[in-house]
Amino acid sequence: MRTEPPPAAETIVEVRDLEKHFGAFKAVAGISFAVRRGEIFGFLGPNGAGKSTTIRMLCGLLTPTAGTGRVAGFDIVRETEKIKTRIGYMSQRFSLYDELTVEENIDFYSGIYRLPRERKAERKDWVLGMAGLRDHRRARTAELSGGWKQRLALGCAILHEPPILFLDEPTSGVDPNSRRRFWDLIYTLAEQGVTVFVTTHYMEESEYCDRLGIVYRGELIALGTPRALKSDHMPEAVLELDCARPAEAMAVLERLPEIKEVALFGKGLHAVAADPGAAERAIRAALAAEGFALERLERITPTLEDVFVALIEARDRAAGTSREGRR
Repeated sequence: MRTEPPPAAETIVEVRDLEKHFGAFKAVAGISFAVRRGEIFGFLGPNGAGKSTTIRMLCGLLTPTAGTGRVAGFDIVRETEKIKTRIGYMSQRFSLYDELTVEENIDFYSGIYRLPRERKAERKDWVLGMAGLRDHRRARTAELSGGWKQRLALGCAILHEPPILFLDEPTSGVDPNSRRRFWDLIYTLAEQGVTVFVTTHYMEESEYCDRLGIVYRGELIALGTPRALKSDHMPEAVLELDCARPAEAMAVLERLPEIKEVALFGKGLHAVAADPGAAERAIRAALAAEGFALERLERITPTLEDVFVALIEARDRAAGTSREGRR
């Protein structure tokens, strides 16, 4: 069981009103948050939400348009070179050189991070062991599986033992077993005091974080522990139902005044309602009238996906109302 950092732990990443514009487009639209030492902090959001842009600003790879931030005590605008010596960064493309062998990739990054000669052999051996690649050290990186590439990329990112690790969609494209083993490594690093900042669009993966920020259209629309997000941002009941032709059934349920929101969830549907009793009766009656055989209908504990969908739909409704008001 992972031990979370104490609430009084040192703040090691902090941003205020951070923005990044590309022409007229606001990729990041004024976000603020802080991350504690030893914390696993996650950014959850769809592709294009601004997660990667934020990471790149924190790593000193992009200059903010507005706002302020500090990483490991250094300013993200004026002290980017100092920040780069204190962080590890792993992108979703793994930043490996396919034409090089496993060993050559490790040697290359040892040089990039200017590891002292006496430490290079020790750290190389650690990466090979952690990644399970001792028997494949002379294999071309292009020949590795996705899971092996992932662990090798992680090892190369932390060769210099940085106190902060930024992971940008690190498990994209790898199988579930490799993803789970990767998170075991992340837990080990966090227990050793490494601060881990990770972006993801996998709902189940976001549950592994100590705290989570939900990002949508460049804005931070919710922030808290996974448990708090589910309790604080989901006051309505969630009903789960199974029936044939769920996409068609969803169109029926969307017309019911008792249902606030409905979404496809796996092979079934999740419906959100303020009054679960009234909603259940309305669902049964409406589906029966339309000839749908209802196989199962029950109230469930909200998932992060339920919270995510509810927050995004609420934000879209608010944005629509604002646009209407400006006309």
